[in-house]
Amino acid sequence: MKKGTPQGLRDLRQPAAQEPPKITFPCDYSLKVVGDAAEDFPACVCQVIVRHAPDFDATTMQVVDSRKGRFQSVRVVIRATGEQHIKALFDDLKATGRVHMVV
Repeated sequence: MKKGTPQGLRDLRQPAAQEPPKITFPCDYSLKVVGDAAEDFPACVCQVIVRHAPDFDATTMQVVDSRKGRFQSVRVVIRATGEQHIKALFDDLKATGRVHMVV
């Protein structure tokens, strides 16, 4: 008798081939930008966002302080036009030197 995985079941020792989720552009795209808490951090993030999404409404931006107040997250929704658009925005946010993470 042949040893192996029963028919219809995947061998869990082998990684599953996963495809990245498909995004249909243009779309509303949520971002959470995390950096050190500072009075001007949200404005810094907003400046970069507006360069890439001129129609961004800054009044929709949400700023959340971490429990101990050391970090801030700035949450925004932009109208993304494609993967390159998002990549360029991520790169510019990180290039500020103030952004620790973009999710």
